[in-house]
Amino acid sequence: MKHIAEENLKQILDRQNRRATLCVILLAVIVLLLGCGMLMFGNTNYSMAEVWSYLLGKGSGSGAYAIGSVRLPKLVVGGLAGFAFGVSGYTFQSLLRNPLASPDIIGVTAGSSAAAVFCILILGISGAVASGFAVVAGLGVTGVILLLSGRGKAFGSRMILIGIGFQAMLNALISWMLLKGSEYDVGTALRWLRGSLNSVQMSDVPVTLVVTVITAGLLFYCNRYLQMMQLGDEYATALGVPIQETRICCLLAALILSATATSVTGPIASVAFLSGPIAGRIAPGSRKTMALSGLVGVILVYGAELVSKNVFSTSYPVGVITGLLGAPYLLLLLLNLNKKGEKSA
Repeated sequence: MKHIAEENLKQILDRQNRRATLCVILLAVIVLLLGCGMLMFGNTNYSMAEVWSYLLGKGSGSGAYAIGSVRLPKLVVGGLAGFAFGVSGYTFQSLLRNPLASPDIIGVTAGSSAAAVFCILILGISGAVASGFAVVAGLGVTGVILLLSGRGKAFGSRMILIGIGFQAMLNALISWMLLKGSEYDVGTALRWLRGSLNSVQMSDVPVTLVVTVITAGLLFYCNRYLQMMQLGDEYATALGVPIQETRICCLLAALILSATATSVTGPIASVAFLSGPIAGRIAPGSRKTMALSGLVGVILVYGAELVSKNVFSTSYPVGVITGLLGAPYLLLLLLNLNKKGEKSA
């Protein structure tokens, strides 16, 4: 009987693994198609042959500039940022075992945003210096939130509530700086706050790529421990998982990943919040959910950019489009959590 149960479990796991692998391949194909669409479609449309020719340096003129200097940086930086937001959001939600625990809900991106706006409006600086301030501020705010959250079973809930409070306070500070700032700089700050790919450059790629590869690689390495911890600390400890070390390592990596992406593109709303749940629905219980979350994040960013540039008469920042997707899901999630609370009471 035990042998039959083990065989059935193995078959179930094999089916889950095959399904997850197929989903990874399918999402990767969607990312490729959307990426081609970003290079081809915009104010001026180009064929794939023209795009390829410009990328190889065989063309010149406005097409070469539009593809090589405008659309290609958006493609690369947007992909890295979407993957970073997706992976970091999934990590937070898994660590704290709460669907509300994403960087844009618990105050991480608000800390980075406040620092970037302070640099743009008060100090009058932007670029790499502002990005560095944004990363440090995001880590600093999260460190304070972690310190105030304490320890124990209620750690995750306390961290979310304290993070929401910090987010409200930092958003109020941002509003005050926007009122006091120079009218010439407010437009730049507002575009950045909405989460936009319009100002990204190829010079942003090296740092973003290195940080994303290192931190995401560390998170993928810790993913097996992370999945065991979702079953409960007691169960994970019995399996030999170093609980505290894994939690600290994953939190730091996810924080750096999210803060770095925010420092380059601004806080692209709801990507980190939506990617994990969508990936979980696609392949529930799979070890590849983290990779799926990253790919979903890229798809959300690429899709929002294409919709913004080709559907509406006005070109909106990417964060506006993704924010429209996240708001209904947040309301639905809060309603479901409220119903569960009523049933348990």
